Formats: sequence, structure tokens, C-alpha cells
Amino acid sequence: MMWYWGGGVHWWGWLVGGLGMLAFWGLVLWAVWYLVTSPGRRPPERASKGDDPQRILGERLARGEIDADEYRHLRDVLCEANRRHAADVGSPTGVDAAQHLG
Repeated sequence: MMWYWGGGVHWWGWLVGGLGMLAFWGLVLWAVWYLVTSPGRRPPERASKGDDPQRILGERLARGEIDADEYRHLRDVLCEANRRHAADVGSPTGVDAAQHLG
């Protein structure tokens, strides 16, 4: 059995092995650092999926896209829609309680 392949690993084998080990541990340390610090860099998530309509309406007024009269009109429309929605959700059958009684 004479399967002798020489005097061990050559110098480039040691170099590749050492660099590979440094790359592996560097990647592990970077992954740990990224997972620990990344939640602080993410923007806070909104409470709801959609934007708040009244906030958007105020921003449109501030940018000058709508005038004060249109702002008041749209704000009243939104408030009325919110009141109707709250009344529908609050009643057991989805019908306004005042309509149901009268």
C-alpha cells in the first residue's frame, strides 16, 4: 500500500483554509450583528394598512391642493361616513338602532 501523496498540505492549501475560515466566521459575526441591529433601523409600521383619510386631507390642504372650503366639505363628508360606519358596526344586525326601534 504505497499511496503516499507527498509531504502534507502545500502553502496555498494553508492559505485557502485560513482565508476560508476567516470568511466563514466573518459572515457569522456579520449575520449576528445585522439581526441584532436591524430592528432599530426599520421604520415603524403603521397601525393600519391604509392611510388615515383625515391626515391625508390635512396634508392636501397644507400643500395647497385644495382650498379651505373644499377641506371643510370633505372633512364633514368623512365625519358623517365615520358616524354611519360606527352606528352600523355597533348595532347587532348592522342596521342603525334608531331605524330598528322606530
